[in-house]
Amino acid sequence: MASIKPSVPKGTRDFSPAEMVKRNYIFDTIKSVFRKYGYQQIETPTMENSSTLMGKYGEEGDKLIFKVLNSGDYLAKVDEQKLIERNSNSVASAISEKALRYDLTVPFARYVVQHQNEIIFPFKRFQVQPVWRADRPQRGRYREFYQCDADVVGSDSLLNEAEFIMIYDEALTKLGLKDFSIKINNRKILSGIAQVIDKSDNIIDLTVAIDKLDKIGLDGVIKELLEKGFTDADIDKLKPVILLEGNNTEKLASLREALAQSEIGLKGCDEIETVFGYIERCPLQTAKLELDITLARGLNYYTGAIFEVKTNEVNMGSIGGGGRYDDLTGMFGLKGLTGAGISFGADRIYDVLEELNLFPAGSNQTTQVLICNFDKEGELYSLPLLQQLRRHNINTELYPAGAKIKKQMEYANNKNIPYVVVIGGDEMQTGLLTFKDMASGVQEKLTADEIVAKLNRD
Repeated sequence: MASIKPSVPKGTRDFSPAEMVKRNYIFDTIKSVFRKYGYQQIETPTMENSSTLMGKYGEEGDKLIFKVLNSGDYLAKVDEQKLIERNSNSVASAISEKALRYDLTVPFARYVVQHQNEIIFPFKRFQVQPVWRADRPQRGRYREFYQCDADVVGSDSLLNEAEFIMIYDEALTKLGLKDFSIKINNRKILSGIAQVIDKSDNIIDLTVAIDKLDKIGLDGVIKELLEKGFTDADIDKLKPVILLEGNNTEKLASLREALAQSEIGLKGCDEIETVFGYIERCPLQTAKLELDITLARGLNYYTGAIFEVKTNEVNMGSIGGGGRYDDLTGMFGLKGLTGAGISFGADRIYDVLEELNLFPAGSNQTTQVLICNFDKEGELYSLPLLQQLRRHNINTELYPAGAKIKKQMEYANNKNIPYVVVIGGDEMQTGLLTFKDMASGVQEKLTADEIVAKLNRD
């Protein structure tokens, strides 16, 4: 029988120990900031009932949901006529009652409704878990990937929006980024723009076009709008809005002038101004906060603020985004619960840190000390030292007896272990242990207590 070549499903990946240390560095940094701002971690199951997920992402999204076959004889209860007709949709619903989660937002909405009597509102939660999409795999797009979300539900205060800006600023600063922009817009402003040119019914066409300003330029946007039925007169009114210039205060003043006849547009301006007011009192460390009227991500979904985060140090798409949405839980029968949320693009952040060489020194190693020995006697002598180092939170390995010292040193080098302790006859007799710095090659004789003190000082 031919052996099967080992592989992983398309669109999935293995992560090596070195990669996991770097990934955990990103996740742990972001989680620490979430916790600092009062967000609590939850987890939801890998699988949800199909009824929870289906119909929540549109027709295209539904096609990308991974279905899970029912246990046992899953064909037993299927109507024979359905099998004869070979209608995959009707058969799928009969043989699969569960599915892998497509994102973290719908499971979160389900969680809030299911646990509403136990939850303290406003409810601030974060979640870092993998999701699955039956997408066509390509560079940077996977079928299994992690999402890193924070949401607050049950509060319409704009302080939440301001805190999301602060969370992005603090987390990305901690990760070492020195030049990044947090772009903000508001759905109400976009609705106001459509209203003043009497194109409220065409708001999607309008925003989809202006969202491409960076990619296709003003001429490209105008061409697309004309093709969608906008007139030259509409475009003359739009131009000064699309090409807003100046600082945030000047942009807002221009917008107020342009949207003077739109109540909803002016409300959007008020909301942005309130958020800026909060940030003035809590200045950002690194981020540039920028009002960007062309930002229109997830327009069908968001009802207030819209965020997008971009690094200016590497040519990369957005590394974060989010916004305010109304009635997240309405799909499960709990009406009128407003919320806002953001997400960090952990995989893109990983690529950015890798390219800028921002992972901290030693982030690709986990063991700090390797204890080497010459024989069984040395191995037994080393055990109390091993426990002493570990009790002081020093990550330590003991190489099993029986290998030559050269092989043990190669092991330390290959694993990037920075320090080695060698236990031989002299060391056991005197209690002075050979302590070697693998980077410099410097060796010294130290007692066990001195080694602990030195490593804790470092």
